Amino acid sequence: MLAPYAARVEQSRGRRHPEPPHPYRSDYQRDRDRIIHSRAFRRLEHKTQVFTRRYSDHFRNRLTHTIEVAQISRTIAARLGLDVDLTETLALVHDIGHPPFGHAGEKALDACMRAHDSYFDHNLHALRIVEDFEIRYAAFRGLNLTFEVREGIIKHSHDYSAAEHPELAEYRLDERPPLEAQLIDLTDEIAYNTADLDDGFEAHILSLDAVRAGSPLFARLFEEVERHWPDAPDKLKFNETLKRVLDALVTDVIENTERRIQGADIWSPEDVRTHPERLAAFTPRVDAERKQIKKFLYEVLYYSDELRPEKIQAEEVVRELFNYWMEHPDALPASYQEQRERDPLYRIVCDYIAGMTDRFILGQYEEIFGKSDKPVFG
Repeated sequence: MLAPYAARVEQSRGRRHPEPPHPYRSDYQRDRDRIIHSRAFRRLEHKTQVFTRRYSDHFRNRLTHTIEVAQISRTIAARLGLDVDLTETLALVHDIGHPPFGHAGEKALDACMRAHDSYFDHNLHALRIVEDFEIRYAAFRGLNLTFEVREGIIKHSHDYSAAEHPELAEYRLDERPPLEAQLIDLTDEIAYNTADLDDGFEAHILSLDAVRAGSPLFARLFEEVERHWPDAPDKLKFNETLKRVLDALVTDVIENTERRIQGADIWSPEDVRTHPERLAAFTPRVDAERKQIKKFLYEVLYYSDELRPEKIQAEEVVRELFNYWMEHPDALPASYQEQRERDPLYRIVCDYIAGMTDRFILGQYEEIFGKSDKPVFG
């Protein structure tokens, strides 16, 4: 049963283009299915999370990360009495706006756009994808998702100003998003913090001692594991500890969010929207431990000597291709040529690159510039 503060599909503000109800799927279930069947969702399989396939096919990519976020999100939403279908839909769509090469690609693409007094925002790009770029229906462009899903795409992790973004005014920017959307930023962090510790350890970039020193939460839970299995191999001790880290973070979100809801006397979705701050949150103690894990990963993994050359190459590939298509717009595909009637060229080039997978952009780079002395890392 849904909690009184959960989003209710029967109270949805509906779709931009009205459609008749489906005989056995709710609107949020249909939105989930449309996202899963979209081209943008399929492309996530070939977009880097942290490690390229040069390391191993076992490491996370954007798609497997997204699946993990959805699993964690469903668990928390069910325990809090929220709409699980809406929560899962928002988890599945939360990363479709990311460009190739993970954060290195996003950084480079944003720098290219800022040279033209603009910027790249993966949440806003995701909205463009579901509203315009996905062409699957005869009656309308885009996926025609419900208002709540479109709202969650842009508001799950960021608060936008109506003054700065008048084009987003319909999304109730002066209010908080539903709790189902508020969860996604938290579950995203839970998923990638624990997964990146796992992949970093598996890649032999992070040592067990370094992780224990860099994360007080991991170190505390590792002591518990050692008491139970003192003779187990370090890899299994690591695995057992990481499971406990994930469980501790999830449990903290559930219990603290419940307390905050009760303390704020929240009884309806409108109460959630009009509350002065977001209600879904870690406790201050666990949030500090979460931040410590994130800080450790940035210092020791994301900017490590092992990964730095690939990040530099990724930024060069994005930058050089962006500049090439700005100088040779006639080389863009026909569908993007048509877009020139309504958008500036730099936005069109950005859209083209942002939709690429790692291997496609590397193929374009080799085709345009020929073989390079840089190592191909895809």
